[in-house]
Amino acid sequence: MTDDALAQKKCVPCRGGVPILNPDEVRSLLPQAAGWSALENHHKIAGQFKFKNFRQTLDFVIAVGELAEAEFHHPVSINFGWGFCAIALQTTKIKGLHENDFIMAAKINQIAAAMAAGQ
Repeated sequence: MTDDALAQKKCVPCRGGVPILNPDEVRSLLPQAAGWSALENHHKIAGQFKFKNFRQTLDFVIAVGELAEAEFHHPVSINFGWGFCAIALQTTKIKGLHENDFIMAAKINQIAAAMAAGQ
C-alpha cells in the first residue's frame, strides 16, 4: 500500500476500547506515509513541512484543519510559522496510534504535494 492507497480510505470514528497499533504495525505503516516518523515509543507520528512563505504555510494549516473536520480525526498538535509546519497525530481516545492516523498523514502529504506543485 502507498500514500495514495491510504489516502483513498476514510477515517473510521474511534469510540475507544480499540487496541493501539503495536510498534511492528507502526513500522510497517510508516513507509506508506512518506516523511512521517514515530514518536513517544510508537504512540504518535509527526511530519514536518516546508513552504516558501507564511501565506502558503497558513493556507496549508487551514487545509489540514478542513481535512481534520471532514474526516472527524484531528491532529494532536500543529505548530507553524514562516515557511514551516510540524504536525503530530495520535488517536487520543486510545492514547496511541490507529490506522486513522496514517490515513490522515497520507492525506496531509497529498495537500502538501498539491501546494508544492502550485508554487
